[in-house]
Amino acid sequence: MHFHHTVLANGLRVIAELNDQAHSVACGFFVKAGSRDESTDLAGVSHFLEHMVFKGTPRRDALAVNRDFDRVGAKHNAQTSEEDTFYHVTCLPEYLPKSFDVLADILRPTLRDDDFETEKKVIIEEILMYLDNPMSVAYEAAKAAHYGGHPLGQSILGSVDSITAMSAESMKGYFAQKYSPANIVLAFAGKSDWEQIQALAQEHCASWTGTETERTTLPPRGTGKFESLLRAEDLQQTIIGVADGPPLESNDRYAANLLATVLGDHTGSRLYWALIDPGHADGAELSYQDYNQAGAFYTFLSCEPDEAQANLVRIHELYQQVASDGITEEELTQAKNKVLARSVLRSERPMGRLSSLGFHWTYRNAYMTVAEELEKYAAVTLAEIKRVIDRWPLLPMTTVTVGPSTDLHQVQA
Repeated sequence: MHFHHTVLANGLRVIAELNDQAHSVACGFFVKAGSRDESTDLAGVSHFLEHMVFKGTPRRDALAVNRDFDRVGAKHNAQTSEEDTFYHVTCLPEYLPKSFDVLADILRPTLRDDDFETEKKVIIEEILMYLDNPMSVAYEAAKAAHYGGHPLGQSILGSVDSITAMSAESMKGYFAQKYSPANIVLAFAGKSDWEQIQALAQEHCASWTGTETERTTLPPRGTGKFESLLRAEDLQQTIIGVADGPPLESNDRYAANLLATVLGDHTGSRLYWALIDPGHADGAELSYQDYNQAGAFYTFLSCEPDEAQANLVRIHELYQQVASDGITEEELTQAKNKVLARSVLRSERPMGRLSSLGFHWTYRNAYMTVAEELEKYAAVTLAEIKRVIDRWPLLPMTTVTVGPSTDLHQVQA
């Protein structure tokens, strides 16, 4: 493995982890622009813009974008989160120049008005489909309830109202502000040559312009609210709880991820044995999500309506026990084995490494090898787990229930 990095004159940061043993290469642009960066009247613009990027450039229309990727067998995609928008492609090393030509091209899209109006309908349909899913409704409501007016509580998709009211000109203004080269990290992973990568970045990206932008990152604190939303047509009761967790800047994130694995992994966790195995619920998980200057533990529950309140009590008792007694050495070892295995399997693919590389460089300006990441997890002790439990308690948690029953209430300590 060989790591390289440089910064173009316009501020674009370029990094690469090169591996001569790989058989493919992945590259991607990490744009630090997500739903947390949007004003209320532009809610959903980051995700909407992700769609628009593929609609054409001064050199290519939408058909040509897809055709030129397909010609060389490249796999391409994009995704938007609260934190950023990530555009990526994976291809054979000999086709990197052609694949990168397309990927870099779409990062400077035309953003035509007629494409904007057409794609607006697609986005609205996506939002309506999302609203048909009880888990999606509960997740968005739980985030909004937990974070209150903080930008992390905003929906990535936006709302039907915000998308309907959005104008092409406002999107162009957002693009000009957020897609500045100084706000983007370009990352490569897999089999390639650093000289070639620098030449490609210089050829396709050196002419990009834009001023540096800063993100407001006021650390939020959860509200602890309890909300019950009626959806009489649902057969199951869906419940999501949110508690504050360590931010991505904290080394406590390793212990937090292991704690969530012990308590709420989809198999073999405490929630699994307490709720799913006995038949009390068909879904019960705990996950940890780290954000820029924030973090959260998300509890997910799906069950029969008449089991919902009893399951809330079971979860409450389980979390209370963990707060009092911690976890066992055996549980920690098992969680480490799961997390380490998943990290290794993911890192064996250039695309898997790309996500980690870009994320670390975007938010920590640091390079972390797979071995270093494994060491971080392996070094976590029971004392560190207990510190995370004490500093970031799972209770009380903001709770939102969605389903046919509204006869539910917050479990008291």
